[in-house]
Amino acid sequence: GPEMPLFSVPKEVAVGTAMLGVAFATGMLAGKRRPRTRSRGSGTAPFIIGKSGPLWQYILDHSLREHPILKKLRLLTADHPWSKMMVSCDQAQLMANLVKLIKAKKVIEIGVFTGYNTLNMALVLPDNGRVIACDINEDYVKIGKPLWKEAGVEHKIDLRIKPAIQTLDELLASGEAETFDFAFIDADKESCNEYYEKCLRLIKKGGIIAIDNVLWSGRVLKPKKDDLATQSIHHLNEKLLRDARVNISMLPMGDGVTLAFKL
Repeated sequence: GPEMPLFSVPKEVAVGTAMLGVAFATGMLAGKRRPRTRSRGSGTAPFIIGKSGPLWQYILDHSLREHPILKKLRLLTADHPWSKMMVSCDQAQLMANLVKLIKAKKVIEIGVFTGYNTLNMALVLPDNGRVIACDINEDYVKIGKPLWKEAGVEHKIDLRIKPAIQTLDELLASGEAETFDFAFIDADKESCNEYYEKCLRLIKKGGIIAIDNVLWSGRVLKPKKDDLATQSIHHLNEKLLRDARVNISMLPMGDGVTLAFKL
């Protein structure tokens, strides 16, 4: 399709774009004099780029290319009470770019919500490509489904409303191990390790697993003993650092995303 023009994302609808207001430039600043920073939110980390700051808006204005139907779905999602659950639009664009880069045909998505990221990936898949989209709540997905159809990619999306572990086990049982190119994990954090292990079996060598919310609004810095979600994310982060089956990059984008490249 035609290249989408850049556009400005109004602050009130840049859903999830920087839930942390993350320290985007941390890596670039290594070894240099630290700039003045000010804490926002819980004060658990210094934030260099605030989610409503002019520099973050500049990043969006100068990097985001959004299909008009994606924009339509984002704006619909912004009106939802749980809009903060949506993957950031710049992060979804990166996922789609990675899917296209590795010429993916088979994708797994664990956690669909309204289907913004699903649509983004489906748009770049070949006509015979497919996204196995896993979720347990059909109410949220109903927001995005009509737009999948409007974008002409509904046939590429295989929506499965049941626990994702069950779907992953079914895929493995049907002989689909090492046939998928890309996986995106963004569901209940207590199960993130199990999702990762099963996706690792389903993904081909050279494939990519993207794990969302690895910074968890900064709570991973001091996981509380009674906070199972944070503990689960922190343990997986520590495991991934030492996992010889993959190469990794942890990116301070959105709420943090780790890319695991299967060796």
